[in-house]
Amino acid sequence: MIALSLAEIAAVVGGQTYDIPDPSVQVTGPVVRDSREVEPGTLFAAFAGERVDGHDFATAVVAAGAVAVLASRPVGVPAIVVDDVQTALGALARHVVRRLGATLVALTGSAGKTSTKDLIAQVLQHKAPTVWTPGSLNNEIGLPLTALSATEETRFLVLEMGARGIGHIRYLTDLTPPKIGLVLNVGTAHIGEFGGREQIAQAKGELVEALPEDGTAVLNADDPLVRAMASRTKAKVILFGESGEADVRAENVRLTDSGQPAFRLHTPSGASDVTMRLYGEHHVSNALAAAAVAHELGMSAEEIATALSEAGSLSRWRMEVTERPDGVTVVNDAYNANPESMRAALRALAAMGKGRRTWAVLGKMAELGDEALAEHDAVGRLAVRLNVSKLVAVGGREASWLQLGAYNEGSWGEESVHVSDAQAAVDLLRSELRPGDVVLVKASRSVGLESVAQALIETGAEGEVAAR
Repeated sequence: MIALSLAEIAAVVGGQTYDIPDPSVQVTGPVVRDSREVEPGTLFAAFAGERVDGHDFATAVVAAGAVAVLASRPVGVPAIVVDDVQTALGALARHVVRRLGATLVALTGSAGKTSTKDLIAQVLQHKAPTVWTPGSLNNEIGLPLTALSATEETRFLVLEMGARGIGHIRYLTDLTPPKIGLVLNVGTAHIGEFGGREQIAQAKGELVEALPEDGTAVLNADDPLVRAMASRTKAKVILFGESGEADVRAENVRLTDSGQPAFRLHTPSGASDVTMRLYGEHHVSNALAAAAVAHELGMSAEEIATALSEAGSLSRWRMEVTERPDGVTVVNDAYNANPESMRAALRALAAMGKGRRTWAVLGKMAELGDEALAEHDAVGRLAVRLNVSKLVAVGGREASWLQLGAYNEGSWGEESVHVSDAQAAVDLLRSELRPGDVVLVKASRSVGLESVAQALIETGAEGEVAAR
């Protein structure tokens, strides 16, 4: 964080200082909420959760080097006490962003936010110092913590914004007003909470409504609900996608033998070839979105193409590919799942597995409401249409819908199986995998299927695979 004294911070957040001998002492390190992340100069934000109360760690974090605690009550060590820690954290982030002078890029969408954010960050780093959201910390706590990690040297601040209802993104943009706003897509993620795609579009469009007149809205030309958001902003609009009307587009899109996308990138400043390190054709749209942002910030087509070709995955469990010594390929995409990302992952599996046996280890897609049965059934059917060799549906009711969809799509009785939990899936795969197989593992975060991928990777390292 930019250096601020405790007195300055207290004034910004409207707090009272307790047990602070010298209010001129500065916070020079990051603002954190996890006591394990404390370092000298830190400000520790104490949140009272259902299982853990950060206030209980106050003495320990100060002993570890924290300058003070941002708290909702006195804690016996230097503290700034406020009525609500979350509100105070947001106020501090708003203050710091205004002082920074960095260009703030915000993005949202139903699918692909984190992968696209990682691409934007890696491309912009080629131009100037960049700070970005770690992982998927895109809510009312994670976003201000990211903003507060910026320093005087930061020139670009890339913030992922999530929403579970109308008004959520408006709140986040009030904390960190963007200059460039990117909307990727409007899908069915969280549709059970929103009530419909139109309501999702209403929420996502709050991002472009927050842009200043001299800002830029970067919109997906291929998604009608996103493209229509152009009417909701006075900012400049730049379109990306496969449409001929897109300002930034891809031509000659193809997949390499290993399933990595390649294409010719076209921007208003020129064209250049891209071959990505990521897996799956769905990353082409993500790359075009990143390219549109980078073009708007002054990068040439050649610079953008080079950066995209070098970019990897910065966030865990998102199409992480591990090649085992025995030739089995494990694709860990278990961080989260919705219908759009599930379809993209299955298509990537089919592309990677040409000439090889493929396994789709899939679990529940959460928060789909009344659409849950139809969407799980459709994913099971798609696995058959893509000629995935084996479907392993893991879990309860939703997994049974996946398996039933596959069974009803074709003669797949013995090629699809429903197992009760992650351990049952691991046991099955350990006994059935053969060298050369490709295994995709994907489900919503609550299912915890990353444990299946990790077990398979460890099995390969130990040389325990059953050769058949």
